[in-house]
Amino acid sequence: MEKINVHQAKTHFSAILEKAHNGEVVIIAKAGKPYARLMPLDTQAARTAGRYPMEIPDSFFDELPESELDVWG
Repeated sequence: MEKINVHQAKTHFSAILEKAHNGEVVIIAKAGKPYARLMPLDTQAARTAGRYPMEIPDSFFDELPESELDVWG
């Protein structure tokens, strides 16, 4: 795990982003103290809602039909 200060991170952001994309975890430090973590995005993670993991189907975000909207006023 690499630790980089904010100035270096701003100057070399593209290279640091590439490291994270390749699986490395990079710690961004401010005044020598860990401030943030840059790590690869897990694109296979399921969306979770609340405390218990559950799959949320993409259809959940579809628009409601007019008949359903009329019920809600």
